[in-house]
Amino acid sequence: MTRMDAVVKPKTKRSKRFLEGRTPKLVEGVKTAMIMKGGNTSQCVTRALKDVYALKKPSAVLYKKKNITRPFEDSTSLEFFSKKSDCSLFLFGSHNKKRPNNLVFGRLFDFHVLDMIELGIENYVSLSDIKVSKCAEGTKPMLVFAGEAFDADGEHKRLKSLLIDFFRGPTVTAVRLAGLEHVLHFTAFDGRIYMRSYRCLLKKSGCRTPRIELEEIGPSFDFVLRRTHLASDDLYKLAHRQPKALKAKKKKNISHDTFGTKLGRVHMQKQDLSKLQTRKMRGLRKRKGGVTVEDQAGQAPKVAKEA
Repeated sequence: MTRMDAVVKPKTKRSKRFLEGRTPKLVEGVKTAMIMKGGNTSQCVTRALKDVYALKKPSAVLYKKKNITRPFEDSTSLEFFSKKSDCSLFLFGSHNKKRPNNLVFGRLFDFHVLDMIELGIENYVSLSDIKVSKCAEGTKPMLVFAGEAFDADGEHKRLKSLLIDFFRGPTVTAVRLAGLEHVLHFTAFDGRIYMRSYRCLLKKSGCRTPRIELEEIGPSFDFVLRRTHLASDDLYKLAHRQPKALKAKKKKNISHDTFGTKLGRVHMQKQDLSKLQTRKMRGLRKRKGGVTVEDQAGQAPKVAKEA
């Protein structure tokens, strides 16, 4: 058993709260990403990591020192830093002659690498190169994916899922119109992935609904897909499993028709209709020493005898 895996007992209330924050929860918070660079990096990779960190803040940790590691050959270093900083996402930047300007997007499950995809930067425009006003820090972006490859190819499907996990931000119940101001657009075309960042401008349109214009704010990337490390179907399914406490309980005897109308089924015991109280009418009352109209209904008429 390693030192990180050993059971740690808290000695103070502060350390107890810290360890309770690391325990699994029914509803997890925002996923945090660690952003680090390898032993050899170029100026393009360094600026790209800082720009992605600016988009991901405050749910990100930026490591400024170089880390001599190769994620596709040995991922123990990434798993160590993930457990230390409590991060389930990572972005690793490197540069060499064989794979220049390299970015590796990945995510972890139970502090072990689940899947990671390597993207090469072919064209890059940084945030500082575009001189326009930017979105506020921590703005939840709207993610748009275009291209048939995101729905047809297996690697592009996993890349789409990974990018959604990386940039989605916190889960919210309601969003005001003015808060929808940041758009991240990903396009898969001709073997490349184009990432663009826009700011939504609400203009006057003469009616209640505003006219929307998009203004590019950066960063802008042209990626080429390189190496991939994808989890098996069983492990990927296990990572998506939800606790039983979060699953909605099925309500019995309730259904919906094609129009969405809610229908309910009521089960009742068998009733004795002979004792059912009906409307009281004067003609149905019982008479003293005589027969009622109900008794006469099933009898033949009688002929009076002569005196």
